[in-house]
Amino acid sequence: MHTKRSIAVYFLQLIFIVLSAFLVGYLLSYSQTASVQTTNGILFKTNVAPYLVTALILTLLYLGVYGLFNRFFYATAVFYVFFAIYIVANKLKVIYRSEPVLPNDLKFISDAKAMLPMISTKILVLAVVAILLIVTICVMLEKIFSKELLRFNIVTRIILVLLAGLSIGGFYNVNQEGSTINKLMSKVGYSNFTPNISMTATTNGPLLTFLGNMHVDIMDKPSGYNEATMNKLVKKYRNVANGINQNRPNNDLHKQTLIFVLSESFADPSRVPNIKLNQEAAPKIMNIKKENTSGLMLSSGYGGGTANMEYMTFTGLAYNQFSKSLQSPYTQLVTKQDHPVNIVNSFNTSAAIHPYHGNFYDRQTVYPKFGFQTFRNIDSTGKLALKYTDTIGGDPFVSDEASYKNTLWQVNQTKGGQFISLVTMQNHMPYNVMYDNDQFTVLDGKAAEIPQQVSNYAKSINFTDDSTQAFLDKLDKIKKPITVVWYGDHLPGLYAKNSMKKYNVVQHETDYFIYSNKYAIDHGKGTRKLTDSTEVTDPNGFIPLALKQMQQKVTPYYALLTKVQEEIPAMAKNSVGKNENLYVDADSKQVTTKDLTDKQKKLLHDYKLVQYDLTVGKGYSKKTINK
Repeated sequence: MHTKRSIAVYFLQLIFIVLSAFLVGYLLSYSQTASVQTTNGILFKTNVAPYLVTALILTLLYLGVYGLFNRFFYATAVFYVFFAIYIVANKLKVIYRSEPVLPNDLKFISDAKAMLPMISTKILVLAVVAILLIVTICVMLEKIFSKELLRFNIVTRIILVLLAGLSIGGFYNVNQEGSTINKLMSKVGYSNFTPNISMTATTNGPLLTFLGNMHVDIMDKPSGYNEATMNKLVKKYRNVANGINQNRPNNDLHKQTLIFVLSESFADPSRVPNIKLNQEAAPKIMNIKKENTSGLMLSSGYGGGTANMEYMTFTGLAYNQFSKSLQSPYTQLVTKQDHPVNIVNSFNTSAAIHPYHGNFYDRQTVYPKFGFQTFRNIDSTGKLALKYTDTIGGDPFVSDEASYKNTLWQVNQTKGGQFISLVTMQNHMPYNVMYDNDQFTVLDGKAAEIPQQVSNYAKSINFTDDSTQAFLDKLDKIKKPITVVWYGDHLPGLYAKNSMKKYNVVQHETDYFIYSNKYAIDHGKGTRKLTDSTEVTDPNGFIPLALKQMQQKVTPYYALLTKVQEEIPAMAKNSVGKNENLYVDADSKQVTTKDLTDKQKKLLHDYKLVQYDLTVGKGYSKKTINK
């Protein structure tokens, strides 16, 4: 009788484990789609097989944890707590960045201190309460029913743990054509070659997408890549550079001051469909744009991806031309490179300023590799400590006004030229800070889940508006040539109710301007307003635009970037639709490679060859192309 009872209990345990796996798989899919109807359609109609594979992996993981602890309810607590955190994290990332949790995001676990302020207190409290509740219940149940539950011998435990590890490790080369796991998963409907990572996660499920991106391929080799080809390209663009330089009087870039200002999440809300405010949020910046070189920047991110935009501005390389599995060039590529080609190396003095934690996106490792001599952040101390760290009201982040003061301090540290990178934080999510005397009212907030947050955001960028104008006014009083490239890196993740498919382009366009101070213009070191190919550009176009603004001669590499910026539509990594690359013309209309001329296609191929050579190729051109 006791044996029959034990078998019945063991069977119920197994049923619970399997049902838990299916439940968690369902909730993971729901965290991606945010729709019961869509989730049901995917899991029970169009993509049943990937769901079954997900459930199988989750079952093996549950059993692996069970084998590790040899206590059923302890394993249950670990399983549910871990995947509860995973599900919530995936949901939040989809809301704010329109993409799933990926292996590269695990780096942020070490940055928990920096991440927590970005999550609302309500969510944190609910998460902690839920975790404590699950753990408490499971501990109590284990104490009550421990003797009735299945225990494994050591051999079985090892086998269960190994099977759990195999279920994860087996996906290492799932995207390698011809591999066993690739053939197997292809037969069950898995594919990681859809145009964007969000679509992949929607169809395959977040877990399979996560596992499928554990192994990173940096970039596919372009056709014709070899040493002879690269030597010809260097020669070709040296001739192009010679032609450009005939009309460029200046060859003293290192003697000038160039400042890149990444304004966190800045994008004029008046351009966002289904959003209307009672007044302009940043009238001074809009006026600056009218009077100076300016336009729209096509971003490869929405609600996030700051460091990816940084990477493009520093290197001139296009994020969309890398493999889809490369989600962060900083952490997955630059950390492994030696002296990557970038604009910082054109200056004898260089400084990076970011009023937040320095280890975010491995900046403490990446910046020195780019050649930055100093990096000031809120973690730096002593001589490298930030001089100004003031905040506004209840906003926990350092204000833009304080960030500009730090930048002005850096400008005055040398009589000669230098390169300065400022990455601000004031307008970072979450947007729940209620500012005093907020003059902004949302008249139409259909695009936003929480319209009040749009009002908060408008007030915040209004502070940016005032401090940016004041910053430029102070630069005009400095008696040395200074040029500023100022841009918003992506839209804030506030417009979740807008269809990204319908508004893909407009929700990936931010604002930029390039400003040369009075001294630079008066002494032939700067230009007031360029109008050729400035309407819509991309982050990788800022180096050639800045050099044109400063009337600086170019190297073969910057001659290539100049041609790309002038002759090819702005480009970004796509987030929706059937095209992997998002190309946008000067009228903010999406185009495809089919719309490109043969000359444009040849130029784009040259660009890809150089990008491959400078990142994962043999580096045939590295010593000569930027000299």
